[in-house]
Amino acid sequence: MYDLIIIGAGTAGISAYKAAVKYTQNILVINDGPWDTTCARVGCMPSKILISSANRMFDSQNIAQVGISTESSFDTTHVMSHVQALRDHFTTATTKDVQSWPKQHRLSGKATFINSNTVEVDGEHYQAKSFILSVGSKPVVNQEWKDILKEKFITSDEIFELKKLPSSLAVIGSGVIAIELAQAFSRLGVKTTIFARSKRIGILSSPALQALAQQQLSKELNIYFETLPISVNLIDRQVELNFKHDGEQQTERFDYLLNATGRSSLLNALNLDKIDSQFSDIKKLPIHPQTKQLVNLPIFIAGDAYTDTPLQHEAANEGRKLVSNCLNYPKIESVKNLTSLGIVFCSPEMAIAGQSYKQLYEQDIDFITGFSSYEKQGRALTLGKNIGGAEVYIDKKTRKLLGAELFVNSAEHLAHLLCWMIQQEITLDEILEQPFYHPTLEEGLRSALKHARRQLSSI
Repeated sequence: MYDLIIIGAGTAGISAYKAAVKYTQNILVINDGPWDTTCARVGCMPSKILISSANRMFDSQNIAQVGISTESSFDTTHVMSHVQALRDHFTTATTKDVQSWPKQHRLSGKATFINSNTVEVDGEHYQAKSFILSVGSKPVVNQEWKDILKEKFITSDEIFELKKLPSSLAVIGSGVIAIELAQAFSRLGVKTTIFARSKRIGILSSPALQALAQQQLSKELNIYFETLPISVNLIDRQVELNFKHDGEQQTERFDYLLNATGRSSLLNALNLDKIDSQFSDIKKLPIHPQTKQLVNLPIFIAGDAYTDTPLQHEAANEGRKLVSNCLNYPKIESVKNLTSLGIVFCSPEMAIAGQSYKQLYEQDIDFITGFSSYEKQGRALTLGKNIGGAEVYIDKKTRKLLGAELFVNSAEHLAHLLCWMIQQEITLDEILEQPFYHPTLEEGLRSALKHARRQLSSI
């Protein structure tokens, strides 16, 4: 019997193994599929490579914003091969690391549970005192559309395998994956149209910033809000979409349909109902939100197999922390101890640090909002990136920073600063005592913080 079996060798599983092997060699990692991570292979990294190419091209085309004239022409023939080559660099590094593990610690195959301490792989049984389930997720697929469109229906798992950029692309969804990829392909010259179920884009919950984002991104992207295809067809090797928008029936054709409507857990492949019949519906699994424990069993779930924060750094943290719960069972501790941080790499970038506007509002927390527009912010103007704004949320009683939402250039960096401030639980007054160099984008945050302080002073 093993001390620990880890099922799934993605970010969470690899992180868990590296933590566990420091304490025990009686360990096994079972993995079905490639021994790399979703992030490196089909997620974070290839998408950011594509976005980098797209943004370089877009900035070159709009260089007049900083007083330079050019008549550049662009050849995008090699964009996808560049994405694939650099993507392979990242996946190779991960795979090489995994292959350095002792062979007796690795097993390729599909694991299914026989009971609470036994799994089966290719007819063989393996027992453990505890388990970490880090099987990850897969893109949601509309199987009816997939059957009709065949290889013309793609998800984020397949889009980076395209040999060349398509001429046109329909994107279903308006969340993180949808908006990042849609804008990147559009900036690379692909005729791109977004079909969004709701009138919401990205992750922003602030009504003011959500409106700003819709307004700004609609200038660059063709977005049909509150509109989904009624039917799809494959005509002359093109995707034909029939839909109703503004009361009118319309038909458009595209080279591909990218379904980007989220991801679903792979936990259902583990036959958890063999442990307990109540586990047959994975959407209703009794998993503790803080400890990630499945009821009172020595079975824990890490990463995006079951989470409302499907993020690489969250998965890595959970993988590490859960090892302690497994090896010290039944002594259990919380593993959800990081301040929330979410980023969308569109342009301008979106970010939420700490609690969102919606979370604070729904909890009926008494807070005030400090706002700063970046349209006239000094550093943003010099960069030709003067778009969007920032909001900070301050507790009226404690004057502590509770959260922030951003729709600005370099939000990925600004959000980290705000997240660290929230983690340290410092007050508005203490934040404003810190240095803000001139001229920087951070000064825009100071403007939002000062706006909050003025409101507090008037109370």
